[in-house]
Amino acid sequence: MPHLPNSRRKFLKQASLAGAAFTIVPRHVLGGKGFLAPSDTVNLAFAAAGGKARSAIRNLSSQNIVALCDVDDKQAAEAYTNYPKAKRYRDYRKMLEQKDIDAVVVSTPDHLHHDIGMAAMELDKHVYIEKPLAHNIAEVRALTEMAKSKPHLVTQMGNQGASGEGIRRTQEIVESGTIGDVHTVYAWTNRPIWPQGGKVPTEAQAVPDHIDWDLWLGPAPKHPYNEAFHPFAWRGYWEFGTGALGDMGCHILDTPFYILDLGYPTAAEASVGQVYSQNWSPDYNPGSCPPSSKIHIQFPARGNKPPVELIWSDGGILPKRPASLKSDEMMGEWGGGIIMEGTEGTLMADTYGENPRLIPTVLMEDLNVPKTLARVETSHEMDWINGIKDGYQPSSHLLKAGPLTETVLMGNLAIRAYNQRYPKPGGGADDYIVPGRTKLLWDGESMTVTNVPEVNSFVRREVRRKY
Repeated sequence: MPHLPNSRRKFLKQASLAGAAFTIVPRHVLGGKGFLAPSDTVNLAFAAAGGKARSAIRNLSSQNIVALCDVDDKQAAEAYTNYPKAKRYRDYRKMLEQKDIDAVVVSTPDHLHHDIGMAAMELDKHVYIEKPLAHNIAEVRALTEMAKSKPHLVTQMGNQGASGEGIRRTQEIVESGTIGDVHTVYAWTNRPIWPQGGKVPTEAQAVPDHIDWDLWLGPAPKHPYNEAFHPFAWRGYWEFGTGALGDMGCHILDTPFYILDLGYPTAAEASVGQVYSQNWSPDYNPGSCPPSSKIHIQFPARGNKPPVELIWSDGGILPKRPASLKSDEMMGEWGGGIIMEGTEGTLMADTYGENPRLIPTVLMEDLNVPKTLARVETSHEMDWINGIKDGYQPSSHLLKAGPLTETVLMGNLAIRAYNQRYPKPGGGADDYIVPGRTKLLWDGESMTVTNVPEVNSFVRREVRRKY
């Protein structure tokens, strides 16, 4: 696995796992690599058994799956059939009362990540939480601080590229000095690939018998059931999801954020695409993520490393093609990519940081950078399991994933600021300003927008406690 740059180089491997609430004997004690005894499997519980959870269940099928929780029996049917011995739940709180659970995988919609992850860690369960780590910055910080306070717990965020070849090879190239000091990063995605930017559905539809809608809403505000939200397009609505940036930012931005040791940003500004109504005026849909966006995020100098500008775009917006990229060469790949511009050259990679190459690509023929970093030989999910068994923190543990996710969600603050309207002080009811059209200044330590205080209402949210 790659080492942590500079201030984050120290993994939590020195933390003892002796206090963990389970009794797994490491395989090296029993019979070496490849030996698998019954005591060498982890008792897993899954918060969500359908949707994205299917791939995690598949990649963790070698373990002991003891509990499956899903509010939708239809979505979970495949897992229920494949693992008939696992106990079934609709309420994750009931599931966490099961005594034999060692670790929990959270694959729910974004708005439930924090509550389930925190509850599991409070009970001394190791956690794997799909990206983004949580729904808002305050929730991410709370999860990170909980992980920090319990170093014996092994944690992982589900941004699978963190365990891939691409990020490691990119790190080797960048740290070799081949492209010099990186000062500008372009990142983009083809998302959203779901409806986004329109009005939030308010029509109350009959809740299907196989769904517990109140548990699906969880801490989110009460909202009538509508098939527009579940099981997929919730990503496009702020109450439940985090838009295109939240969906793909932790995948695509992990490579530059981690390798360049970016830390907290200091400023962000955004512009967003509008949805127009039949009267040729832009609809005002503050509850819906925009159909497209472009965000400029500023990072300060770090030691002898220069400041970095990160430029994110989604919804079909692409950065300018590098002049040295041939006309028949694709920029990134179908799902997106990154371009890192340095003082001595340019590097491009695909989604998840895959296939890093110099531009022009002919330079790759003479590239002589040795492979010095250890590779993850398993799936991202199994790297987490091996961390539990062997006592190390895997590729995207929460102390690494937390600051990354906060940066992603800080970009969303700029989007939401642009797409909001506020009464102008001293003005009439219809006199609005749009603060997103100015740069937001960010204090990462205190999680505060310092120049447009109205936007701080999105740093955290009011939650519904009784559900």
